[in-house]
Amino acid sequence: MSQVTLKGNTVHTAGSLPAEGSIAPGFTLVRNDLTEASLGDFAGKTVVLNIFPSLDTPVCAASVRRFNLEAASMPGTVVLCISADLPFAHKRFCEVEGIENVVSLSVFRSPEFGNDYGVVMTDGPLKGILSRAVVIVDKEGKVLYTEQVPEITSEPDYEAALRAMV
Repeated sequence: MSQVTLKGNTVHTAGSLPAEGSIAPGFTLVRNDLTEASLGDFAGKTVVLNIFPSLDTPVCAASVRRFNLEAASMPGTVVLCISADLPFAHKRFCEVEGIENVVSLSVFRSPEFGNDYGVVMTDGPLKGILSRAVVIVDKEGKVLYTEQVPEITSEPDYEAALRAMV
């Protein structure tokens, strides 16, 4: 169990992020069009897992916009934006914002994702949804970089994540 804060108040998560150098846990999540996507679908690419509580918050929306512009433009890289939002919310957000360079995924059919990646919040007002984290997986499926953002209302360290992909 790890802990982060939400507006300065302690919140616990189900575990810890996968260790750097380990094989990333597999998953199958739901795309905007209700089809499924698994981590294996992106084999041979560097995969950025941009994990967050909800698209309907300014910081989460900002992280999707930023990764849409920066990481997704890197050759051989795909950005997966993952939250508990329903696929309909992901689709609406991407259409309104003109987001085209990321893959939006919902965990609504796969609650085990939050446990496997140690990011589901186990207490506090957001209990049951995902904390803010970034996990980068290399072309062979190994974890290159992780960041569990210590304060949920803060943005991730984009520069560190981008450096890890080079």
